[in-house]
Amino acid sequence: MTYKSIANGFSLTLKEDGVRGLAKGWAPTFIGYSMQGLCKFGFYEVFKVFYSDLLGEENTYLWRTSLYLAASASAEFFADIALAPMEAVKVRIQTRPGYANNLRQCVPKMFAEEGVWAFYKGLVPLWMRQIPYTMMKFSCFERTVELIYKYAVPKPRAECSKSEQLVVTFVAGYIAGVFCAIVSHPADSVVSVLNKESGSTAFQVLKKLGPKGVWKGLVARIIMIGTLTALQWFIYDSVKVYFRLPRPPPPEMPESLKKKLGLTE
Repeated sequence: MTYKSIANGFSLTLKEDGVRGLAKGWAPTFIGYSMQGLCKFGFYEVFKVFYSDLLGEENTYLWRTSLYLAASASAEFFADIALAPMEAVKVRIQTRPGYANNLRQCVPKMFAEEGVWAFYKGLVPLWMRQIPYTMMKFSCFERTVELIYKYAVPKPRAECSKSEQLVVTFVAGYIAGVFCAIVSHPADSVVSVLNKESGSTAFQVLKKLGPKGVWKGLVARIIMIGTLTALQWFIYDSVKVYFRLPRPPPPEMPESLKKKLGLTE
């Protein structure tokens, strides 16, 4: 079913399925994105340190945006392998009325009909959607935090309270989320149709949707992804604060590089 707008989608869902319809597919969504989130944020920290060690201190600063992009892309590659099965189940429950009502019903039915492939046929389009999304999410967030502390906050980060730092995290997260939604929306449209229609390929779906069709629903996605991304970063940073985990400040030019560039007296 195609909805004309967010309001139209809500009203039709409530009319046809009641309040329960709005929560359809919550279990695979919760499990899938929890697994993906753990892998994404965890592997990002691992790959950031790994690539930083390869580059060295000076190149890490000079090429920091490329470092964020590479670390986040590497992390998302593995995170999507964890997400793909639950994403396929979620889309099947939400887009095929009467197919299955919950996770327990859907998984064995999909496996019986299509085997393991049913859960991973959307993996490549998922990479197409999620890897650019995550690259934008992490690199935009990191650079936005850097710019906020440099131009918008009237004092150094070290002098800001934990609550002030978390506000910066939330704002930077929301800005990153807006860009994420725009970058990933066309592939998201393809993945949704692909998991709904058996036997279709990503290229066939893309051709069917056309240039206009892949951008349908972008406003709703911006609102959703902007808020979710801001909350993800806020929760992630709050957990670090609570457990007193390392929270590196925005990057500064190494002294050795300042000397090379003649920026020190």
